[in-house]
Amino acid sequence: MKLTAALRTSTRLPVLQVVKVAVAVALAWTVSQLLLPNDLPIFAAIAALLVVQPSVNQTLGRAIERTAGVIGGVIIASTIGFFLGESSWVVLGTIVVSILVAWALRLSPSSASQIPISAMLVLALGTTTPGYALDRIFETMIGAVIALIVNAVIVPPVLTAPARDAVGLLTREVADTFDRIAAALCTPQSSVDLMELMIKARLLRPMLVSAEKAIALAEESLMLNPRKAKLRRGLDADHERIGRLPTLVTRAIGMTRALHDHYDSSLQFEPTVQAFSGELVRAAHDLRLLARAEGDPTAAAEPLEPEALALTAPLRIVTPHPDHWILIGSLMEDLRRVREEIVGDRA
Repeated sequence: MKLTAALRTSTRLPVLQVVKVAVAVALAWTVSQLLLPNDLPIFAAIAALLVVQPSVNQTLGRAIERTAGVIGGVIIASTIGFFLGESSWVVLGTIVVSILVAWALRLSPSSASQIPISAMLVLALGTTTPGYALDRIFETMIGAVIALIVNAVIVPPVLTAPARDAVGLLTREVADTFDRIAAALCTPQSSVDLMELMIKARLLRPMLVSAEKAIALAEESLMLNPRKAKLRRGLDADHERIGRLPTLVTRAIGMTRALHDHYDSSLQFEPTVQAFSGELVRAAHDLRLLARAEGDPTAAAEPLEPEALALTAPLRIVTPHPDHWILIGSLMEDLRRVREEIVGDRA
């Protein structure tokens, strides 16, 4: 079972990605044979196979790494082969030298592995053929360029939808957390209920990390993408929303922690707590309203009017019971920051 798990993944590559790789390899092979008919275009096929990545930007980066690695390997192999010949010990020594050169230059893993591979192939297959080394560099560039073109032309991947879904899911979960805190303030809570409330609130942190990663991937997918200008507006709205969420997540967890640590059964009879519970429900309502407005790219550029939000007026409180003032003071400060983020009045 462990061996199977190491060989297989839980998900497959998208079919479109597989098609792109196949098309890039076929085109690279055909073009290289037309331009360099004397040898099998192995370097072009390998370049096309390795260069096609999920995004155009990643494909460009891999194309540069692949080409740089081949050039470095060819130079090392040609130099050593010219002086020492092409015996098996020379090939082995060249591989070791290539590995050390890649390490000394602090190259990326892709380039570092490509240098010894290219050096080995050049020495093993081509030192006796005039111009073989230069042809392999040219062949690699053909494969890399074709892979870049194929990935840019055939439906370049766009990851804005997963980013929007991740941000929307987190926004709704923060709003649900506010609702759960509001309900807990108004109804009796057992220690199990409070622990469950705390566990759910702590899940907001990994959700925030996932949403930020999704935004970063979406941003990368639009780099060098021909449809960038058209899709940029929706991603900008998600960027603006993800900028609000870290504070909201922190405050939601803080309020949950304060309630967990300072809860007692008489809280539900505190007038200020009842008023605060209502404000939290309004905050959850406003957050969902804001998420719906910013989830529409056509409405993202239009700010919400203050009257469209329920949480617009300061909360007036009376002096709380001495046993409750620490909790109420903590909740009020958190609510103030929540309100600033929702209505856009940040300090």
